Amino acid sequence: MASQQFEPPSGTRDFLAADLRVRDHVFSVIREVFERYGFEPLQTPAFERLETLTGKYGDENDKLIFKILRRGEHEASGEADLALRYDMTVPLARVVAAYGSQLPTPYKRFAMGPVWRADRPGKGRFREFAQCDVDVVGSASPLADAEVVCAVADALDATGVGDFRVLVNSRRALTGLLEVYGVAAEVGGGVLITLDKLDKLAPGDVVRELVDARSLDTLTAEALVGDLTAEDAVERMRTVLKDSEEGRAGLAEIDRLLDLAGPTVGVGRIAFTPSLVRGLDYYTGVIFEVVAAGMPGSIASGGRYDRLIAALGGPDVPACGGSLGVERIIGLLSNAEEESRRIDVAVTVMDQDSLAEVMAFTSGLRSAGLRSEVYLGSSRKLAKQLKWAADRRARYALIYGQQERAEGMVTVRDMDSGEQNQVPVDQLASHLRGR
Repeated sequence: MASQQFEPPSGTRDFLAADLRVRDHVFSVIREVFERYGFEPLQTPAFERLETLTGKYGDENDKLIFKILRRGEHEASGEADLALRYDMTVPLARVVAAYGSQLPTPYKRFAMGPVWRADRPGKGRFREFAQCDVDVVGSASPLADAEVVCAVADALDATGVGDFRVLVNSRRALTGLLEVYGVAAEVGGGVLITLDKLDKLAPGDVVRELVDARSLDTLTAEALVGDLTAEDAVERMRTVLKDSEEGRAGLAEIDRLLDLAGPTVGVGRIAFTPSLVRGLDYYTGVIFEVVAAGMPGSIASGGRYDRLIAALGGPDVPACGGSLGVERIIGLLSNAEEESRRIDVAVTVMDQDSLAEVMAFTSGLRSAGLRSEVYLGSSRKLAKQLKWAADRRARYALIYGQQERAEGMVTVRDMDSGEQNQVPVDQLASHLRGR
């Protein structure tokens, strides 16, 4: 019990310096890519009104919303009126509904920060985690969908995650599929939520849930799951949807996205995937997920959600977007943490008489943009200070003893090779910058 009181709540984590450096690097790289595409930053509160969030994600996902109980004199009621944000998309829709006339059209925005899910924690699954979202509001052009997918793919490449695939489908194609199989519209949303589990459950388990929880007959459930998971699923889907107007429109959306985004993403890295569903209720058109070798589940996802802003009382404008899961991206960057811990220069302190001079040239190194640290321990032994420099993973260590002071020089030690050179004090910053 004594040790548990110091642990963060289940599904959350403390981030020490090395972790934060990696995260800051990933955020910085993604931000640069999004800004290169012309997206503008937006920041919204960590919590929203409960009614703003509920009813937008589907019944099962609504259960994962972290509710905040009423406060003060209303606390005893046990009722909630606020909730931590579940994603970045619904807050964006609220902002567009509130400030639509003040925003450019189309409105291209990105947002980065934590979101919360009252989910069961597991490997790579947290209750508090960071998302990086990019969205286009006010454009029905297929170019908007392609821009989102390409921005997500370029951001992944920039972070160093290159071994990924973009899976594409359309909610219109899936709606057409349900129509062909005679699935009633009132249960269609629930059926899609169950089909969304095909990447987590065995096909037989999904069939059973469709029968037991969604009231489909066994033959229909087996046929649906069979079509979506067969090796020739793409050909089956195209054949089945020939007689569905909605289905054909969905297939056309998919083909346009593949044509427009394929050259940028890489034709071999993006493909129509009939089993992709995306369980959130607000999707209306093309949807996508990004999967990577070595990571279960998706590392990014998104799609078109044309009616969400109107559902919040705002204008009926089209919208699409994508989201990157920072935690899962970092999990794929095996060498990022070690590199992030490195400093450029470790400055040893050999005697008390040199303190002022050491501080002066260390300040010059920092002004030149070099990450520099001065030894703050009590030992004057060089071996111990060099061990400190190695522990800090410094690229270079500077030695400034009595001999160096007399000659106006600093000994520069390459901590990787062990090579040492003497450099004049007034040339130290330029020398190290050049290295």
